[in-house]
Amino acid sequence: MDRVEELKREAGIAACSFVSNGMRIGLGTGSTVKYTVIEIARMISEEGIDVIGVPTSESTRELAEGLGIPLSTLEEASPLDITIDGADEFDSDFQLIKGGGGALTREKRVAEKSGAMVVVADDRKQVETLGEFDLPLEVRKYDWQNVSEQLQRICPGQVSLRGGESPYVTDNGGYILDCRFGPTISDPASMENQIKSIDGVVEVGLFVDMCDAVVMAATSGVATLLKQGGRLA
Repeated sequence: MDRVEELKREAGIAACSFVSNGMRIGLGTGSTVKYTVIEIARMISEEGIDVIGVPTSESTRELAEGLGIPLSTLEEASPLDITIDGADEFDSDFQLIKGGGGALTREKRVAEKSGAMVVVADDRKQVETLGEFDLPLEVRKYDWQNVSEQLQRICPGQVSLRGGESPYVTDNGGYILDCRFGPTISDPASMENQIKSIDGVVEVGLFVDMCDAVVMAATSGVATLLKQGGRLA
């Protein structure tokens, strides 16, 4: 395991400091938060904690099931106590871009039903202004071309169908459009509302006012950043 991967593992484990017995936990998707899922499984088997997980993707469900974590659906388990997930970008206001893994719709539904949200990420994801990472949108499969045309009036850069001629299909049966805004999204709430007004858009990968803490892996070690006035401060 190289140093970057080791730091991701340490950050994923550190995020479990927010986990306690009896919780209902949203289990995120991604290369860093997988270590959180693995650590929760260890806490169940070795420490005897009793928790219920709600996975945000089929890949996370398969991982959690294989590790023996008890799972439920969002409908049955909500409201959740906390969600621990990854992010593709986060800014100083704890606003996020998510969806690089294609699970943004389920991730957002789970986060919305949670009492708090913790993000696990490395310091490469920390930005001054959102948008360097292409903004993902989930769209209805048969509306993607119309949505793409409408987005040209909003997005200054290229709008691409993920997968091209062999489109990526989400767990919900939708497509993903990746929108190249560049680091220009200074008002993510307004941008989210503008994009969601386009018919055919299912969800936008902007997570506004949802994140309460970031457990960040950096070359100097792992740091936990708490949002001032957030639900975990």
